[in-house]
Amino acid sequence: MFSSIEDQNRAGAPQNMLPLAAGSRLNKGKPTYLICRTVRSGQRFEYPGNAVVMGDIHPGGEVVASGHVIVMGTLKGVVHAGAEGDENAVVLAFRLQPIQLRIAGYITRAPDNEGDFDSGEPEIARVQDEAIIIDKYHPGTEKRWLTKSLKQEEVEQNG
Repeated sequence: MFSSIEDQNRAGAPQNMLPLAAGSRLNKGKPTYLICRTVRSGQRFEYPGNAVVMGDIHPGGEVVASGHVIVMGTLKGVVHAGAEGDENAVVLAFRLQPIQLRIAGYITRAPDNEGDFDSGEPEIARVQDEAIIIDKYHPGTEKRWLTKSLKQEEVEQNG
């Protein structure tokens, strides 16, 4: 599932992309990729794991990951987290203003009337009750939805 339009280095991995160790019980076995750049219009990154963007995602830019997507900047492009059907995946960004946001099979976009609304706080998008919801992100609050997701995962494995 790995592809990119970026120049490839000799090892076959895109430049400015580093794999990180996965430490979450939720996405065990999935690597985390660090994109050390802004994703510009026309660029597409696709990863078999989690993706962390150290920059913005401009309109026309796209990041697709089978796990979580974290944007350490402004998300104005397209992001697809949980691309292989993981409804527990989340999208987190300092400024969440996507053209389109997808988690597993769910799709949403920014409302027409919001324009360049900036809450001034990081936001998190996740699936709840068969819809994508967006909340302000406060450190520590992920324990509520993460615990629920882990319990659901255990039920699916044992049931």
